[in-house]
Amino acid sequence: MFFSTFYHACDQPGIVVFCIMDYDVLQFCDFLGSLMSVWVTVIAMARLQPVVKQVLYLLGAMLLSMALQLDRHGLWNLLGPSLFALGILATAWTVRSVRRRHCYPPTWRRWLFYLCPGSLIAGSAVLLYAFVETRDNYFYIHSIWHMLIAGSVGFLLPPRAKTDHRVPTGARARGCGYQLCINEQEELGLVGPGGATVSSICSS
Repeated sequence: MFFSTFYHACDQPGIVVFCIMDYDVLQFCDFLGSLMSVWVTVIAMARLQPVVKQVLYLLGAMLLSMALQLDRHGLWNLLGPSLFALGILATAWTVRSVRRRHCYPPTWRRWLFYLCPGSLIAGSAVLLYAFVETRDNYFYIHSIWHMLIAGSVGFLLPPRAKTDHRVPTGARARGCGYQLCINEQEELGLVGPGGATVSSICSS
């Protein structure tokens, strides 16, 4: 969003503007940010293991950077990563549905109020990018593309995983009051979570 704002401020036709850095650099960062938002959103929706997810994030950033350097306005810069990520998403959801013997995501509200509207908005953005955007209307259509993609992310990102923030019995030391007790060695990475001792210190 930061680079996109300064890029479009520098990208006004017929107006003398001040660019904070080279126009080509701003354009590259703007395109990379847009495509990475699509890639990261779809991978996040797949609910993969953390290590696999982080590897895919890094791989996507490297491959998208290379693709944008070769052809910044190429259609497959968007369609290629999107289709690949959707394939990963479909595979992950299918495997999860087979294991649970229930459609995933399981609630119809998630499909009706989030996934379907988000998919329609994202699909409209892709159609504009692929078939409507030209050099003449680029300044307007590209801005609409940004708004649609940003809007679709709000619908498509999965909800946060439910976590239990309750502190186990005996995890608090006497006299701590409302402060949380932590294991000093575990915080320093000297022991794993399974090898944590009962002794702990309180931090505000």
